[in-house]
Amino acid sequence: MSKVEQESTVEAAARKQSHLDLAFNSQNSRIDDRFYYEPMLAGHPNETDSMPVKFGSKNLRFPIWISSMTGGTSKAGPINKMLAQTASKFGFGMGLGSCRIILEDRTWFDDFNLRPILGDELPLFANIGIAQVEKLLARSEAHRLGQLVSDLDADGLIIHVNPIQEWLQPEGDHIAQPPVTTIEQCLNEIDIPIIVKEVGQGFGPESMHQLLSMPLLAIEFASGGGTNFAKLELKRNFTEQKTFENLTQLGHCAEEMIGFLNGAVDDPSLSLRCHHVIVSGGVRNFLDGYYFISKSKLNAVYGQAAAFLKAASESQETLDSYAASQVRGLLLAKQFLKVKP
Repeated sequence: MSKVEQESTVEAAARKQSHLDLAFNSQNSRIDDRFYYEPMLAGHPNETDSMPVKFGSKNLRFPIWISSMTGGTSKAGPINKMLAQTASKFGFGMGLGSCRIILEDRTWFDDFNLRPILGDELPLFANIGIAQVEKLLARSEAHRLGQLVSDLDADGLIIHVNPIQEWLQPEGDHIAQPPVTTIEQCLNEIDIPIIVKEVGQGFGPESMHQLLSMPLLAIEFASGGGTNFAKLELKRNFTEQKTFENLTQLGHCAEEMIGFLNGAVDDPSLSLRCHHVIVSGGVRNFLDGYYFISKSKLNAVYGQAAAFLKAASESQETLDSYAASQVRGLLLAKQFLKVKP
C-alpha cells in the first residue's frame, strides 16, 4: 500500500470513528413536517446556481430581501454599506431604514446613499412612515417623496404603517386618517412604485384585502415573530409599560398572513392589483423562507432584518458567510423539498 493510500485509509478510519462518536449525540427528536423530503429526484445543486425572481422592473438572483435597517447614526452608516455590499455580491433586494431624517437635513445622506455600492441591477427602496406621508400630503408636498427617491436613485418608496408603535413612542406622531386613504392619495400624486409594510405586527385579513386591491408594487408582511417595534418603544416609555404591555402581543404571524393573502387572492370579488409580497417577520432561516415563498400564491421573496444586522455588526466576512449559508440552504431545499399542501 502506498503512502497516499495509507494516509487515505487513516483519514477514513478517523472520519468513521468521528461519525460513531457524534451519532450518540445526534438523535433526531423532531421532524419538520412542513415538507415532503424527496431524496430520489434530483442531484446536488451547483455552487453557481441561482433562483432568479423578478421584482418590479428588476431581477434578484435569489428570493431574499434585506429588510429595512436604520440610518442616521455614526454606526448605522458603515453597517448599511456592508449590507449593500452583501446584497450586491449575492443578488438580494434591499430596503432602507426610515429616510425621514434626510427629508429635512442632508447630514446623514451618505448613510442612505447605497446605490453606488449595490449597483444598478438590484432593487433598492427608500422608506418613510405613514404619519410623515400624511403630513406631506396635507401640505401639498408629496413631490418631496418623489425627490427623495430620485436623489437616492432608488426604485421606489416603502411606506411603513405603524400606528401601535407611534402610539407607544413618547415622541410619536399621531395618524389622523386611515392609512389606506393616505396611500391612495399618495398613489394619485406621485408616480413611483410603492411598497407598504408594517413594523412587527403584520396585517389582518381586511387590511390585506384592501392593500391587494391597490396598485402597489408589493406588500411586506413585517409580521409578528421578528423585531417588535411596539415593544421596543414601550421599553423606552417607562411610564406606560404596565398599561400598554399587552398591546405588544397583538398581530399576526407570517403563516397566518399567508393564509390571509391566499384567501384574498382566491376571492372572486377582489380586483387584484398588487402582485408581489415580501414575507418578513419571524423568518428564522432559509427553511422558513423557502416554505413561505412556496406557499404564497403571489410572486414572493422573503425578508430578514435582525439576522443580517447581527451578522453585519460583527464583520463583513461574517455577514457574507451568513448570506452564503442562506443561499446554499435555499438551493438545497429547492432540489429535495416539496412543500406539503
